[in-house]
Amino acid sequence: MAKYRLFGRPGWGSVIVEAQLAALGLPFDYETVPDLFRSEEARRNLAQHNPLSQLPTLQLPDGSILTESAAITLHLAEATGRDDFVPAIEDASRPQFLRWLVFLVANVYPTFTYADDPHRFVRDATAAKQFRAAVDEYRCRLWRIVEAATGAPWFLGDRFSALDIYVKTMAHWRPGSKWFERNAPKLATIAARAAEDPRFGAVWEHNFPRETKP
Repeated sequence: MAKYRLFGRPGWGSVIVEAQLAALGLPFDYETVPDLFRSEEARRNLAQHNPLSQLPTLQLPDGSILTESAAITLHLAEATGRDDFVPAIEDASRPQFLRWLVFLVANVYPTFTYADDPHRFVRDATAAKQFRAAVDEYRCRLWRIVEAATGAPWFLGDRFSALDIYVKTMAHWRPGSKWFERNAPKLATIAARAAEDPRFGAVWEHNFPRETKP
C-alpha cells in the first residue's frame, strides 16, 4: 500500500498532521527533519519539497507534495470521507470550524514564523529583541480572542475537531502552558483533555515526552 511521507520534527507544527494521520489509521513514514533554525543544510534539503522550508510538509501517496496544515487537514478529511476532525458540509458547526481554522493559521501561527527567529526579518539585535517581544505580546492578544470564542468541552462544543489538536499542540509553544492556565482556562482545559485522548497517545509521547513520562 502506498504511504504518506510526513516531514516533521518532534514538538513542531508537524504534530498537527501526525496526530490526524495516526488517528485516521493512514499509513505513513515519518522523516525527522533537523532543526531548521540551526541547519542551513536542513533548510536546503526541505526546500526541494517545500520552497519555504517549513513544517509540516506532507508527500501524498501519489508522490505530490501538500503543505499548509489547514490544507492538509481539509484534504485528509476529503480523501478519507470521514468527519472525525472536520465537520461535514451539512454540520451546523462547519462555518465556525472553518473560521477558526483559518484564524489560527492566518493570524496566530505566523507570529511564530516571525518571532521564533526575528533576525531573519530585523537585522539589528536590539530591534530584533523588541520586535520579538511585540509579536509575542500580539500573540497573547490573539489567544484571548480565541479564548472568548471557545466552547466546552471542546472548541466547537460537544464535538471534537482538528481545532482541538491545534490547541493541544500550540499550547506547548510560547507563551506556554502556565500562561494558558492563567489567561485562557478554556483552551488550557481543552489541551489537557486532548492529552488524555487514547487516539493520540503515541503521537503525544513522540512529540512531548516530558509530558507523558514521569
